[in-house]
Amino acid sequence: MILIKGKRKMRKKLYFVLAIFLILAPFLTGCNNANHVKTLRVGVRDNIVNFGYLNEISGKYYGLEVDIATELANRLGYGNVEFTTVTPDNRKQMLLDGNVDCLIACYSISDTRIENFDFSPAYYTDNICIMVENSSMIEKIEDLQNKKIGVMSGSNTAPILAIKLQEIGMIQGELGSKVTGVEALSDTDEATVFNGMYFKKENNYNALSDDLEVGTVDAVAMDGAITKTYKNDERNILDFNVSEQQYGVATQKGSELSAQVSEKIQEMLDDGTIEVLKDKWD
Repeated sequence: MILIKGKRKMRKKLYFVLAIFLILAPFLTGCNNANHVKTLRVGVRDNIVNFGYLNEISGKYYGLEVDIATELANRLGYGNVEFTTVTPDNRKQMLLDGNVDCLIACYSISDTRIENFDFSPAYYTDNICIMVENSSMIEKIEDLQNKKIGVMSGSNTAPILAIKLQEIGMIQGELGSKVTGVEALSDTDEATVFNGMYFKKENNYNALSDDLEVGTVDAVAMDGAITKTYKNDERNILDFNVSEQQYGVATQKGSELSAQVSEKIQEMLDDGTIEVLKDKWD
């Protein structure tokens, strides 16, 4: 009799534990899922108005590329997006080292970059522009012969512009390696010097703008989208077509993510999402 009562008590305890488990199961599952929410780590710019800009007060990023990243993550099934500031100097290494999953950072598609990374279809087309101070009296590209042009360190602006200037005879010398385009007389962290042109390097656009204002350089060359931030009534854009720049999402070479990103970016182009976002930030 005592044994039977003991078994009944044991069954009641088991039923009680089972009932508690069934009640808590959804919450336990929810916690487990929360711990496994996928996060897409995206490298973006923090100082390019309308593309990637960090509000230091709110700590939030804003701009076209931020919105593209958010929509891309959603379509890929990621629950979160983690933005990391990258610069022209460090963005390549950040992606190579796996510190970010992709770059959506005014990163133009080029032959040399395709050697290292996969790129999505282009989501934005831009052009390299050359900006001067009105007071400089520089009115055409030929006026910059043997002058100094400011460019961003880590960008491909200098080699692209050098090829164009070599084509019109402003830089003397033969075409060099695939990387440099035109053989440079010297190439350091501070400047790249060609026979007929000097490119002064800076690591941020504010410094480039300051160089132009005080006359350290005679002109600055940068993507048109970026030029808009620093253009004012005292500055002018030269009528000279340098090169078309197409921005794409860069991912690690041969990664599983590459094909997925390309598919979703193409989908966003086809259904008009990219165009809507561009209109929003234009």
